[in-house]
Amino acid sequence: MPDFLAVALAAAERGWHVFPLRPADKRPAVTDWENRATLDPARIRRCWTAGNWNVGIACGPSGLVVVDLDTPKPGTRLPDQWQRPGIVDGGDVLADLADQHGQPYPCDTYTVGTTNGGTHLYYRHPDTGTQLRNTAGTVGPMVDTRAHGGYVVAAGSVVNHRPYTVAADVAPAPLPDWLTTLLQPAPLPPQRPVVVDLGTGRRAAYVGAAIRRQTEHLAAAPDGTRNHALYLSAVALGQLAAGGALTDADVYAVLEPAARSLPGRKRLTDREITRTIASGLRAGAKRPRSVAA
Repeated sequence: MPDFLAVALAAAERGWHVFPLRPADKRPAVTDWENRATLDPARIRRCWTAGNWNVGIACGPSGLVVVDLDTPKPGTRLPDQWQRPGIVDGGDVLADLADQHGQPYPCDTYTVGTTNGGTHLYYRHPDTGTQLRNTAGTVGPMVDTRAHGGYVVAAGSVVNHRPYTVAADVAPAPLPDWLTTLLQPAPLPPQRPVVVDLGTGRRAAYVGAAIRRQTEHLAAAPDGTRNHALYLSAVALGQLAAGGALTDADVYAVLEPAARSLPGRKRLTDREITRTIASGLRAGAKRPRSVAA
């Protein structure tokens, strides 16, 4: 039996935040794994002495961007523009992209061989002020990436009786500039002004002030705390919605564009925004707040 505790501790020593995966599997063994991933040796020992968990590495907290080069699955057909001699798998695609950008193949970095014959190339997340997220085929077929919101299986873990193995035990290199450019998230579309019909009078003024307070609260939240700030704002406005002063649709109309427009590295995805607002509305509905006319 592999020493999964040693695998987890070794990854943490490199500064990589780890969490347990199901035994012999790639799936997380815990919920909210990105926030629960840790470097704490005591927590790691408690966890991995309790079971033969595989080891996951949370890429975002670890400051990593991992390029996942896959091999073709049965029946895979490359897009027409990639049907050229020598293009067979994700490694060939990445090499061709590097050549197109006049750069060498970016293999001088920490590298792991996967159980299906693929490759994980580990890089340091660029300090560009923009948070890179996961991609699937964005830069080319059979080339995926894992960054904020994603994880990889650590070398030393075992899936289908096959281990993930270290192919190059060196420090992760900086993500090449040309790859950083390709992985930049698309710019946000122009945001239309939010119009919520509150009517007139004292009640409308109160609700309008409550909306302003919550959007200002969200805008002032430090990078890395915005999901929690969004939840609190959704709870506060959800209480007013439960009391009849707003509708749930009004709350989404106010908070969704406000959350999308926040700058910084830890930008929330549309899925995170929708899920967090829904959670806040449910919590707020348990404590309705009415507004006098």
